[in-house]
Amino acid sequence: MRWLYTLLWVLLLPLVFLYLVWRALRQPEYLSHWGERLGFLPPSPSDRPVIWVHAVSVGETRASEPLVRALIEQYSTCRILLTHVTPTGRAAGHALFGDQVTQAYLPYDLPWLVQSFLLRAKPRIGIVMETEIWPNLYHACHTLGTPIYLVNCRLSERSARGYARFPSLIAPALDSLTGIAAQTDADAQRLRQLGATRVSVAGNLKFDVTPPADTLARAESLRRIYGNRFVWLAASTRDGEERLILDAWRQLNRDDLLLVIVPRHPQRFDEVARLLQEHDPALARRSSNLPVAPETRLMLGDSMGEMAAYYAACDMAFVGGSLLPLGGQNLIEAAAAGKPVLIGPHTWNFEQAADLAIAAGAALRVANVDELTDAVRHLHDDLPARQAMSAAGLAFAGRHQGATQRILTGLAPDLERITSQA
Repeated sequence: MRWLYTLLWVLLLPLVFLYLVWRALRQPEYLSHWGERLGFLPPSPSDRPVIWVHAVSVGETRASEPLVRALIEQYSTCRILLTHVTPTGRAAGHALFGDQVTQAYLPYDLPWLVQSFLLRAKPRIGIVMETEIWPNLYHACHTLGTPIYLVNCRLSERSARGYARFPSLIAPALDSLTGIAAQTDADAQRLRQLGATRVSVAGNLKFDVTPPADTLARAESLRRIYGNRFVWLAASTRDGEERLILDAWRQLNRDDLLLVIVPRHPQRFDEVARLLQEHDPALARRSSNLPVAPETRLMLGDSMGEMAAYYAACDMAFVGGSLLPLGGQNLIEAAAAGKPVLIGPHTWNFEQAADLAIAAGAALRVANVDELTDAVRHLHDDLPARQAMSAAGLAFAGRHQGATQRILTGLAPDLERITSQA
């Protein structure tokens, strides 16, 4: 089955590069570093052992932060190689870690490409974030004797059903992993049903992510820009959701309410700006860094690396990717900021976190635009309700910390062996 999978990759590779060119029309960064996507990394210096961490895009890169920082601190004799698939993931990694790590793109999953990557990068251990299953890469690591782990792994029922259609491909790939650290018992059970044999439950690294040191200062700057307004933040919105959120905003019709929309993908900033200007010609943009005019009721959060500040500066937050069947975005950061959280019906990407947050009183689920309107109205008008949800969010986030240390404990035998041989 792996050979059929490889043949499919060979047939699709020209289309993949056409896709990169198409994406480059909106994000020119997609035209850079094509050699890395084919496995042509600069040869690794031989002076320090390499710990390789793969974080495909922005979400995985941000989630990797507590683990990568712990590796930098505790294994300072090693070099950290951080790989990505998207330019936004790479940019997020540079913003978080700067020159403390080496960055590259992970090559496509063809045997000769991944072998070239492994021989050039010379990782002594591989750590793959969340649910990235690459049969040829994992087989090559197993053949070369490079231990490789899947950490912070989540697997929804929907994804598990999809993988289950290819048991002769997926089961050997999972079995070739040195270990898997799942987020929840349910994730672990689904992985075992697919053929994984070395699975533990470590929790979710996103509970261990701490805000940047300048978050409070940035939040205070945002509050000055917002003025004396009630701020409803719609965070990490996806294509199609902004129109639904605007429907709720129009129904509310509150003059003191400022809706701040922060799209998930920066390449959509201008597109969303045009949509918002149809509803409020006086639209404010974060990138202007100008105070919001008293008559303005909409603002576009068109900046990168400020999500923690957006959460800290708002009065309540809706977390996107959940009104439409997209699986939802991370609600943990909003709860940890002590903000009342609203989510839509589609949250399978954060299934347990969503359920636990709701049970703790930190989040409310809305089924549609009308329920979203009612929930925002209720929280706008009821300060004690907002305060109760705020306290519940802080307690919820605090209770579930500790995944970083549990993952490090699982990696320790291989990490200690690597450093002892350095």
